[in-house]
Amino acid sequence: MTTSRHLVALMQNHIAGDEQRFITVATQIAAQEARQGHGKLAQELRELIHAAKTKAATVTRRGAGPVLIAQPKGELASLLAARYSDVRLNAMVLPDALKERLARVITEQRQQEALRARGLWPRRKLLLVGPPGSGKTMSAAALAGELKLPLFTVLYDGLIGKLMGETATRLRLIFDAVAMQRGVYFFDEFDAIGAQRAVPNDVGEIRRVLNSFLQFVENDEGPSLIISATNHAELLDGALFRRFDDVITYDLPTPEIAEGIIENHLATFDLGDVHWPEVLQGTAGLSQADVARAADDAAKVAVLRGSDRISTPMLVTALEERLAATKAR
Repeated sequence: MTTSRHLVALMQNHIAGDEQRFITVATQIAAQEARQGHGKLAQELRELIHAAKTKAATVTRRGAGPVLIAQPKGELASLLAARYSDVRLNAMVLPDALKERLARVITEQRQQEALRARGLWPRRKLLLVGPPGSGKTMSAAALAGELKLPLFTVLYDGLIGKLMGETATRLRLIFDAVAMQRGVYFFDEFDAIGAQRAVPNDVGEIRRVLNSFLQFVENDEGPSLIISATNHAELLDGALFRRFDDVITYDLPTPEIAEGIIENHLATFDLGDVHWPEVLQGTAGLSQADVARAADDAAKVAVLRGSDRISTPMLVTALEERLAATKAR
């Protein structure tokens, strides 16, 4: 029967998203089963392998389904984390105007051929600005999920080097990937490389990295989306804002948005006894992420009590604990 080594290799290639290697190992397993006289099993494996090859070819040819991930390899593996996103825009509770701006990006990407035919270009370089936990990271994931593109998150611990010119060289590798593998490339905490060049504690290497990014992003004409996010727009160099197609601002949730977040997270619980004015008063100063976590905390209390009913005190207490935690940061 199949060796344990084959099974390990099969799982490794599946986890890594290496479709070609996965099929190669599966073919080896089918051949081994045939040699051992397990003809029926070998034939079933060959049929499944053929179906997998046909599906992959159809996706590549027609663009149906998600764009296949080419997992970062070599030095690039320490610079990018790749995954598919199952987040969708309709799962996010956002102000209508903000959701419409994100939906416009999706529509322009889906209909980019019509735009290009008229000499127009879809939005594909976005800067997201707002406080922590306001939905910037989730928005990048939602755009990737809606467009069925892989989400590549830049890893700063691998990007930032100690030697002169090292970071700029690695940044070039990322933008080479942007041009070759279509996806959503996400620079979170962007101020780490986009800080102003004229600040008092500036050093030459910071200027070189920023200048490199400005050059790369301006010259990029590839098929990918480049999304940068920052909690500190005031730290960014002014030249950066002109390089993005759109700058989208996020704010702390209004009471209406906070109520929507709580209802979304507690959709399977009984909220009939909740006194919303008192609860929403406790959401002031909290981010969307904090409100969501408070709702989850209240849900845990209910579950551990063997109940599906959420009370006002449960929510108020959870919100107060979250507010205290934010002040302690």
